[in-house]
Amino acid sequence: MAQESDAARRRRFEQEALPHLGALYNTALRMTQNPADAEDLVQETYLKAHRFWDRYKPGTNCKAWLYKILTNTRINQYIKKSKRPPQVHFDDVEPTLPQRESRGLDQPTQGEMGVFADLLDDEVKEALEAIPGEFRMVLILSVIEGFAYKEIASILEIPIGTVMSRLFRGRKLLQASLRDYARRRGLVKD
Repeated sequence: MAQESDAARRRRFEQEALPHLGALYNTALRMTQNPADAEDLVQETYLKAHRFWDRYKPGTNCKAWLYKILTNTRINQYIKKSKRPPQVHFDDVEPTLPQRESRGLDQPTQGEMGVFADLLDDEVKEALEAIPGEFRMVLILSVIEGFAYKEIASILEIPIGTVMSRLFRGRKLLQASLRDYARRRGLVKD
């Protein structure tokens, strides 16, 4: 009987949690700005989610629950990394091997709204990445991932008013940095 319970648990995890893999990876990539780190972050997120699957309440928003785990894991990684002494990578000291070209293995998978991210010009992506992290995260969760204010507040563990304020300020920062971009494309007039 215990094996049936484990099998049912695994099936439910696969049905509810795994469909969000692409969206989580895209967000992790925006958080870390490094494909390998994003993969590690998503893997750690899914390991924790699987380990604590019994704490997930069926019928609630699984995607928001996973994003909360992702965000907390990233924060913990950042804190741990900031306490470590600086490290020097061997290649920075003495390059000995020629660089290999990427063969497309670093391309992110598509999340539900990941297609939208692919439509953005590099200039827009750079402007988004230049925004301070607390504003960028709220923008990504709201605009790209489509979460409601209440869900964002739960994921980031901040008040709804803070979500609204950061979203407003983040949009203003993005708007200011993309003003010339919008003029060149005829989206705004002086």
